[in-house]
Amino acid sequence: MNPSRASWANTTHDWSGLVDAGHLARIRRSPEEFAPGGPQHLLLEVLAHAADEASSSSAGGGSCDVVLHADGSLSVRDFGRGTDTRVDEHGRTVKKPVMATKDLRFFDFPQAGTLPDGHPRRGMSVVAALSDWLVHTNRRRNGAWTQRYEHGFPVTGLEPVEPDGTTWTLVRFRPDGAVRALGAPTPGGLLRLAGAWPQLEVRVDDRRSA
Repeated sequence: MNPSRASWANTTHDWSGLVDAGHLARIRRSPEEFAPGGPQHLLLEVLAHAADEASSSSAGGGSCDVVLHADGSLSVRDFGRGTDTRVDEHGRTVKKPVMATKDLRFFDFPQAGTLPDGHPRRGMSVVAALSDWLVHTNRRRNGAWTQRYEHGFPVTGLEPVEPDGTTWTLVRFRPDGAVRALGAPTPGGLLRLAGAWPQLEVRVDDRRSA
């Protein structure tokens, strides 16, 4: 018998709820507050999680690939352990609700963490809420899954992906129009800011000109 979900300790997110509609609505009402500077800030929110993973790596660091896609979407693939995904007492696969609920460490405590652009770190739910769509693909030792979100709300369940023995996380998202209007990321600017995480090697592939 798997342990009850009620017994799972909350660290970065609350396992008891998979979607917080009020939280997502609050973010969407204030794109200038939660995505200052536009899509580049959202990329930094994703990279902060990759940097966390790199810091906890037994290898002493990690790497990730950033792609600026021709369709206006952005993606970050890090080669860490994958997002925590468990099986509850009913046999259901449950992924930590990083996309649709608040980050307990940062969201209500803007003084708790700052991203390299000088603005508060808020968490991955900011990225999901301020994107027309986001696809989160997650490979762990105990399985692999993908899930699609629109404006922060999951529109699919956890869809199994054939495991291949690797572990990584891929987040691809298309910022909504209000966020895109605030600016555009550049490879040079992104690499300069990512230098604040020396434990994380960041590679940027700009495909927009194609």
